[in-house]
Amino acid sequence: MPEPSPSPKRRGRLLRFGAACVVLSAVAGYVVVQYVSGGTGDPGCRVVSGGRNGATYEFTPEQAVNAATITAVGTDRAMPERAVAIALATALQESGLRNLTHGDRDSLGLFQQRPSQGWGTVKQVTDPAYAANIFYEHLAKVRDYTELPLTVAAQRVQRSGYPEAYAKHEPDATVLAAALTGTSPATLTCNGRTDTTSKATGPDAVRAALVRDFGRDALRQAGGTGSTARGASSSAASSGAAGARSGAGSGAPTAGSGGRTLTLPVTEDTTAGGRSAGERGWQLAHWAVANASALRIERVSYAGREWVAGNTDSRWRATAATTAEAAGSTGAGGGADSVRIVTAQ
Repeated sequence: MPEPSPSPKRRGRLLRFGAACVVLSAVAGYVVVQYVSGGTGDPGCRVVSGGRNGATYEFTPEQAVNAATITAVGTDRAMPERAVAIALATALQESGLRNLTHGDRDSLGLFQQRPSQGWGTVKQVTDPAYAANIFYEHLAKVRDYTELPLTVAAQRVQRSGYPEAYAKHEPDATVLAAALTGTSPATLTCNGRTDTTSKATGPDAVRAALVRDFGRDALRQAGGTGSTARGASSSAASSGAAGARSGAGSGAPTAGSGGRTLTLPVTEDTTAGGRSAGERGWQLAHWAVANASALRIERVSYAGREWVAGNTDSRWRATAATTAEAAGSTGAGGGADSVRIVTAQ
């Protein structure tokens, strides 16, 4: 004898229960993605530790652009690599390295800074370069921050309701910082798929992005940091990221370009706490790769190594003129004294 069918009321409860399970599963999946990757979408970019542990971190082109901006602003202020790692870990926790237009109460941007708490205007805190600059300005005031646990240093700037949350991002932030400051050569790659929504193309777009992230000195002399002007005062920072950058004389060395190619000179940073020419070169090269999708960059060359958009493995490969370039010649492939960037148009 067949069992009686469930009553309409019971069927309704079962359907509601099933729908609730589906919703909860979707939410749980979203939370896992947020926790593991720090964002959504296809990774597209990858950084590998230069150390023996072989640690890797995969992230999206959007996250790569924002991470490169945070790093460039930090080095432009002559902040140490540890400061960059603290900033990256903070942004990973607060926004997943995405420039959010929403948040708790009036929290906005990469660092979820609140205009009502004096961090700047809505326009300013949603400008990644400004947001990074004001974060570093506050971090620099934390006594002995380089000696503190990362989560403690970040919390003294952010005053978060979850002060321990930054710690879980430290391994990824450390690997990212090493690559994006240039201390870990040829460790950051992206697939270079073109961002079809971006209208920024050609060397002029790359120039504008370099000024946005590194300040005006990026094109006048790629080896300099311009840190004195950008980090000079909170009044300069409050006027916007661009206004805080230095303005050297028009006679200073400039980056050269021709057609689709932009060549950035690389020199040793002679400022206090400055970095070697090699570190500066790799920072610029990795910055270009991180921005490849947004700026439609097809090829980046430095020190006898070359990254080409669209390669299945996206590795940095030795160029045909590796020996000559590594010795410091200025060949077409990008020698040790220059970073060569080729755009789609």
